[in-house]
Amino acid sequence: MRHDSRQPFWKRKIPDEFTRNEWESLCDGCAKCCLQKIEDTLTGTLYYTRIVCRYLDLSSCRCTCYDHRCERVPSCLQLTPRTIYTLSFLPPTCAYRLIAEGKDLPHWHPLVSGDPALVHDSGNSVRGKVLSEEYVHPEGWDEHIIDWVDH
Repeated sequence: MRHDSRQPFWKRKIPDEFTRNEWESLCDGCAKCCLQKIEDTLTGTLYYTRIVCRYLDLSSCRCTCYDHRCERVPSCLQLTPRTIYTLSFLPPTCAYRLIAEGKDLPHWHPLVSGDPALVHDSGNSVRGKVLSEEYVHPEGWDEHIIDWVDH
């Protein structure tokens, strides 16, 4: 990593060196990580659905129980500087995944643009594209498979 203090923290530090605030600021608020996924047990292929966790606020694209999410949803994973290197289910546009892959953040990311709404305005969030798991029977999830996660 470069140690040029003029560079943003994600370019001059490794994830283990990020402060808690820096770490949390990497989340762009897209909520793609909250999409429910289906795995084909024969092929191992992972499919994203347009179904999101019941605790996602569909307007703000933020978790309504963020501090207690792993207790309320045992399958919810807490991202850490170590786990980002092993979680292949993170969407390709996820800042945590991009950092782990040594890539830069996209122009619409709030840390780059300075505008937290740009992730939504540019179509890079789940806002307006999803529905809560409360309204879909688990046996019907396969009817909601999507292919827009990479955008």
